[in-house]
Amino acid sequence: MDFRAILLGVTFALMWSSAFSSARIIVAVAPPLTTLSIRFFIAGLIGVAIAKFLGQTFKLTKGQRKSTIIFGIFQNAFYLGLNFIAMQTVEASLASIIASSMPLMVAFAGWAIFRERLSLLAAFGLCLGFVGVGMIMGLRINGGADGFGVFLCIVGAAALAVATLSVRGASGSGNLMMVVGLQMIVGAIFLGIAGVLTEELRVEWSWLFVFAFIYTTLVPGLAATVIWFLLVNRIGTVKASTFHFLNPFFGVAVAAVILGEAMGPFDFAGVIIITIGILAVQLSKQKDPIKG
Repeated sequence: MDFRAILLGVTFALMWSSAFSSARIIVAVAPPLTTLSIRFFIAGLIGVAIAKFLGQTFKLTKGQRKSTIIFGIFQNAFYLGLNFIAMQTVEASLASIIASSMPLMVAFAGWAIFRERLSLLAAFGLCLGFVGVGMIMGLRINGGADGFGVFLCIVGAAALAVATLSVRGASGSGNLMMVVGLQMIVGAIFLGIAGVLTEELRVEWSWLFVFAFIYTTLVPGLAATVIWFLLVNRIGTVKASTFHFLNPFFGVAVAAVILGEAMGPFDFAGVIIITIGILAVQLSKQKDPIKG
């Protein structure tokens, strides 16, 4: 893994983790589902335009169509939609920690559902990661965190894990930017319908809101996706996924700097435990999986 790959991976993790803080700013003054729908529609149109500029087409393979629909619904609508709702009452740092447990959920489901045997390293990382997540969630809930909001974050992370498991190896090659753009538009449609049915369109306009909206649309929404694909093309999906171990730390750090969210010693310990757990699980994947 060369220096450029490391730079791409760290940049992706930082962008991905920062999305929770910008989302927290947005949902404090605007309806979450409607705002997220508009964000995805704009980013999706930009993504499709870039894809056409690159010579990509709307003609997708069967696997790419599957990926577009599943990720559009489960990742963009369910995962992010539930997180945006939850962050009306849940701190960005806690939401990012729960979301960061997605690789752990995928590894657990691979063992429990797909009968993939876990190496000792993967089993160690899985147990350690869930202990860390449980420790932080318990501390935060005892400290007054909204239990229903935490539940929505967990369901959202599970939805992302389902999407990840459902399209393993199905995306195919080529048209990657087109697939990303169409995924966002699919999510925008579902979120828009949900927003119209459940929300009142009321926004407290400010320059902070406008900046947060533009940032979350262009940086975590679009730029991070492009960087992810550049990273995957350079070192492969398995090695690229290793950088997920940075997400808990970056998520908490950005929330502390931008939003002033407090982080106690037990939170810090929990983040370290989760980080080690995720890293162990991801490193174990660099060997060929053993299936039973």
